[in-house]
Amino acid sequence: MIEILPITGIPEVERDADVAALIVTGLTDAGISLRPSDVLVVTHKIVSKAEGRFIDAADDRAYREAVAGQARAIIRRRGDLIITQTHHGFICANAGVDRSNVPGDRAVLLPLDPDRSAHLIRMKLKQATGLDIPVVISDTFGRPWRRGQTDVAIGISGLEAIADHRGRPDAEGRIMDATEVAIVDEIAAAADLAMGKADRIPAAIVRGVDWSPGSARATDLVRPPHEDLFR
Repeated sequence: MIEILPITGIPEVERDADVAALIVTGLTDAGISLRPSDVLVVTHKIVSKAEGRFIDAADDRAYREAVAGQARAIIRRRGDLIITQTHHGFICANAGVDRSNVPGDRAVLLPLDPDRSAHLIRMKLKQATGLDIPVVISDTFGRPWRRGQTDVAIGISGLEAIADHRGRPDAEGRIMDATEVAIVDEIAAAADLAMGKADRIPAAIVRGVDWSPGSARATDLVRPPHEDLFR
């Protein structure tokens, strides 16, 4: 059985906040005791806020300038929508620059190094609890060819990004030759079901998922250019 346990009560996060400490307090207040097989999912918004990744976005011009500054390349442009490649390598709308759930006339940028951010949270959580819990930092991305958005992993620490089933038999005994499951994206999307977009719940525990320890990076999920049929 898979469970998703929202970590409630985390206050508005500002620069230099200790995200791991806020999560430990939230776990205690929510009565959640960690288990070794748990995975912690944290929305990038509170990580970026704690890292001071704010930028002025008082008007549309400032916002567009922020997007241009965070984009390595412009992939597509249609009206106000810009599909970009970020400096990390992610393909997403508006280079991840986000004005939602941000007080005042500011926008939040993606963390400079989301994998490093996830690792620091994981190490602090281990120090506080004695358990080495994998950490996934999530953001909301659109998807080519499908409407709607879903959460994906943009930073990971402590687990493999992909469950590779190639070479294994399926239920009928046929050998799978192309099946790679984006397990960290599935974990991020599952956590979002409990966190919501306007409920001020920026973290959740995903329990009961079969994951593998590892040292992967979130950018391992980005399809390399020679495999990309759409650019």
